[in-house]
Amino acid sequence: MFGNYLIGLREGLEASLVVCILIAYLVKTGRRDRLAPVWGGIAAAVVLSMAFGAVLQYGSTQMDFESQEALGGSLSVIAVGLVTWMVFWMRRTARHLKTELHGKLDAALAMGTFALVLTAFLAVGREGLETALFIWTAVQATSDGVRPLVGAVLGLLTSVVLGWLFYRGALKINLAKFFTWTGAMLVVVAAGVLAYGVHDLQEAGWIPGLHDVLFDISSTIPKDSWYGTLLKGVFNFQPDPTALQVIVWVLYLAPTLALFLRRSGGSTAPKPAAPVQPAGTPSA
Repeated sequence: MFGNYLIGLREGLEASLVVCILIAYLVKTGRRDRLAPVWGGIAAAVVLSMAFGAVLQYGSTQMDFESQEALGGSLSVIAVGLVTWMVFWMRRTARHLKTELHGKLDAALAMGTFALVLTAFLAVGREGLETALFIWTAVQATSDGVRPLVGAVLGLLTSVVLGWLFYRGALKINLAKFFTWTGAMLVVVAAGVLAYGVHDLQEAGWIPGLHDVLFDISSTIPKDSWYGTLLKGVFNFQPDPTALQVIVWVLYLAPTLALFLRRSGGSTAPKPAAPVQPAGTPSA
């Protein structure tokens, strides 16, 4: 549940920051009459993301076992790739995000209403689709489909509240530290999702070899125990992984986390992004 809460919080806060920047810029520049198209684009992006998640869930239930495993495994690998790219991209561009969005918004305002809707839709839609895909794959990795969804929804709601407080100027967030710590934790969560995705592909018969269970500590950490459930929810831990799952988990986690933390702690680490000024506050 915590792992999915983290996904919802991290992805949701990115989308909330984008919305804050777009709305605050229009308010501060006296263009409140253009808020409706922006909200329309944001709403369309949210609806598309929810529809995407619903299609994934409904479509997978209409398949046989092998097809379900193949779909789940393939999408898990894709989701891990997207999340890995996202955490590195956000860490690199966080300090330039505000300026970049302002530039796109100015261009959209000059081009007309449709361009404004499209800008807001694309800015939020990318985050929404990534969130829907990663949450769906995380839910498939557990036998309890309720708790992961509850965790994800709570994370999204928390991100909305934080985004509103950020917009109102009631909350200051060190974005560099926030995205570094949550990014590192998401890399760990992604490693578990990747390992489970490999397991699905093995079950589907797409990956031959290395099917033997490498170790089995189910007697020490039962899957139905509270701590087994906790480890499963946070890290997608499996007490009886195959040899290939362990190999993939190590080969992904070790270099990815080391590279992420090294760059985050080095001299090239980005400075905290400038906070969004409260609505009505004149620009410097």
